[in-house]
Amino acid sequence: MLNTYKERLSQTEENLSKSVKQSNLISTIRLILGVLFVIFGYQYFQEQQVVYLVLNILTLIGFFILIKVHGKYQFQKKLNAALVRVNQEEIEFISKRKMPFDSGEKYLAPNHFYAHDLDIFGAYSLYQYVNRTQLKIGADFLSDYLLKQSSIDEIKNRQEAILELNDLLDWRQNYTALSITTNEQENTFATLGKWAKIPLTKPLNWIRILAFVLPALLFICMGLNYLAGIEQFGRFIQPLVIINLLVAFSQVRFIKNELVHSDNISNTFKSYSLLIEQIENQPLKSKKLTELKSKLQSEHGTCSQAIHELSKIYSQLENMINPFGAIFFNALFMYHVHALYKLKVWKKLYAKNIAQWIEVIGELEALNSLSNFSTNNPQFVFPSLNSEEKVEFSQLGHPLLPAEKRVDNDINYNSFKYIILTGSNMSGKSTFLRSLGINMVLAQAGAPVCAKEANIHPMPILVSMRVNDSLGEGESFFFAEVKRLKQLMQAAEKATSFVLLDEILRGTNSDDKRTGTVEVIKSIIQKNALGAIATHDLKVCDTTQDFPGILSNKCFEVKIENNELVFDYSLRDGVCKNKSATFLMKKMGVI
Repeated sequence: MLNTYKERLSQTEENLSKSVKQSNLISTIRLILGVLFVIFGYQYFQEQQVVYLVLNILTLIGFFILIKVHGKYQFQKKLNAALVRVNQEEIEFISKRKMPFDSGEKYLAPNHFYAHDLDIFGAYSLYQYVNRTQLKIGADFLSDYLLKQSSIDEIKNRQEAILELNDLLDWRQNYTALSITTNEQENTFATLGKWAKIPLTKPLNWIRILAFVLPALLFICMGLNYLAGIEQFGRFIQPLVIINLLVAFSQVRFIKNELVHSDNISNTFKSYSLLIEQIENQPLKSKKLTELKSKLQSEHGTCSQAIHELSKIYSQLENMINPFGAIFFNALFMYHVHALYKLKVWKKLYAKNIAQWIEVIGELEALNSLSNFSTNNPQFVFPSLNSEEKVEFSQLGHPLLPAEKRVDNDINYNSFKYIILTGSNMSGKSTFLRSLGINMVLAQAGAPVCAKEANIHPMPILVSMRVNDSLGEGESFFFAEVKRLKQLMQAAEKATSFVLLDEILRGTNSDDKRTGTVEVIKSIIQKNALGAIATHDLKVCDTTQDFPGILSNKCFEVKIENNELVFDYSLRDGVCKNKSATFLMKKMGVI
């Protein structure tokens, strides 16, 4: 994929250069028209010749047309810049292992059953490795995918959707680039949700009538005075202008109520509309994607058109902030009265649907991220799913480790249900436990896993690998760990679970620790759980003799060659025989 991203980067940089030149050209022409507008206006007031008035009006029309054209080129420039960024980040990620993506640390819940222990969030976490979302709603969906258990049907639907998106690289990158251009604020979605539920204050009907009648009278008087030469109509122009302004500005408080907390919201809505248009225009086949697409249907037209219309209305209302624009357009057309009325109509038709539409945008972002993960790791596989409590991995590895440094191992739970894992420090026990846990999380999110083959039964994942004491709550490390184990055991009683434990009960003496560890293992197998526990106490391994076909001893060995420790990180049957702690301390001069 690295070469693909490099080729795309070259093309997008070329496109960006072209759009910059086009935007600059339009800006120059617009500036010339602005100067000509001033010149022709001055000449008209000096000589009172109709030709200068016509030229003045034409240059003004041309100026405003170019504002719209320039806006399109500016947006294209932003989109191309976003595409450059998308490909640059992928190149840096693949070639330099940089992590320019959000870590999702805000989603880390201390009491979650596995998020903290398996490094799901935070710096160099699974979330940061997978995440390509740009919108908060997309980040929320992705975190839910990684934190919550899903049904077999839902997982299969996600797998099918991700496989379909894998073949749509152009579409996926454009979708991400459009998300980047939204400039969405942290609370945008929450603000929209509140806004949609607040009924719009109705402007008085007579003001709506005046908004048509008074501007019409003004233009009639201007036409009769300037074009027909009937000067007595000229005396009505100034009073009508003043009345128009007074009526329009009487609605300012209603407009301000709509604009509160809506900084740059018209641009955000415009980007939302383009994202939805991307979905609407792309033929989709998988069940998950077609279901999401179906949520964008509306009896009043396409959702993209509706949100784009809302973007334009907000853009019109935001012009009230510009004093020159507000005075000019309201004096002639009562511009903002009409915009406020259009907002009232829009809200009546669509406000109830807007949250659902934006949720579709967010879930597509989450699926896009998982598809990007799949595309970047073509050697990973989508696991088969079963309802028979089977867990099987062929050549399982840790998905965050580079392929050249990763050692893969086979593991299946067909002839046993729980593993007692031994090995010296640094031999690979904790990495193996995390490999099991993270791949189970990926599988249940609908993503491919780091294995050659996999067959899993979706089930709750319960992990205790990293327990901290709490000075604030007056808890010792040992008490905090016991609380954690109680939390896991209670959860394991509710359903068959996948339980991973790493060197538990470290805060007590060796005999007590051994007894407690054995009792925890017995409790786990009574609950019909699957998983593994890592321990340094080889006596704990004797427990397998009492539970044949349920418990199994596995280990990682270490060798001493040429006065150096050698780890091969290969999983073996049996109990660890070699030790490394004393050798390592002697070698480093500790003892």
